[in-house]
Amino acid sequence: MPNVYSRAEKAHNPDNHNDQGVRLQKLLAQAGFGSRRKCEEIITSGRVEVDGELVTQLGARANPDKQQIRVDGSRIHISGRHVTLALNKPKKVLSTMDDPKGRYTLRDIVGDRYEHIFHMGRLDYDSEGLILMTDDGELSQHVMHPKYEVEKTYIATLEGKIGGNVCRRLVTQGVNLDDGLIRLDHCAIMDSNRDSTMVKVVLHSGKNRIVRRIFGAIGYPVRRLVRTQIGPIKLGELKPGSYRMLSQAELTALSKEVGL
Repeated sequence: MPNVYSRAEKAHNPDNHNDQGVRLQKLLAQAGFGSRRKCEEIITSGRVEVDGELVTQLGARANPDKQQIRVDGSRIHISGRHVTLALNKPKKVLSTMDDPKGRYTLRDIVGDRYEHIFHMGRLDYDSEGLILMTDDGELSQHVMHPKYEVEKTYIATLEGKIGGNVCRRLVTQGVNLDDGLIRLDHCAIMDSNRDSTMVKVVLHSGKNRIVRRIFGAIGYPVRRLVRTQIGPIKLGELKPGSYRMLSQAELTALSKEVGL
């Protein structure tokens, strides 16, 4: 009879007297996959991998601090092991954790509760909206890596009244900046009057002050800029100066978006 166990299953087989790690069904439950019975079904149906090896045996163990555990190809996040936050940055707050000049920073919002947390990306001093923060180094590296260029959504209030042709041109032709040609993925006018225009823009670029530079280059300076979404994570009803924990579903979606 052929051996039906993978190398990972042998490594984590409790019959090997390996008492390190935690049973997989317990880890899946902690990650929000349901009851113990539901998690056992997920394992036996061949949906779980540990360090790239399929695990289908109940009782298998894993160490989430040292091993990658995936369900349906996506890395799982164990509740309580990492902290990932969505924060609504107000104007006049630096996208940093400390400032030698004593200006208001992200640390003043989140406090000292999360000792090793840091921000994934930035917003300039006068811009507002969504910033993601985490103590998960691997997630942070992937979110900020140019390879993935996570899609970002902004609401910009511009000086002057623009027409739909301007938005179309920024999507189809783009604009030349000092550091190269840049195109918007999406641009739509939300509201306008004689003096200003509110637009929704979507782009992948994470270059510094990119939205302000794009509209400034064509003669429409940005009066106000709010980032409302990063990948699958939305700002929603989060009030300025406050933050919330990402849900398990949001963490899974974000991880999948950046190849984890």
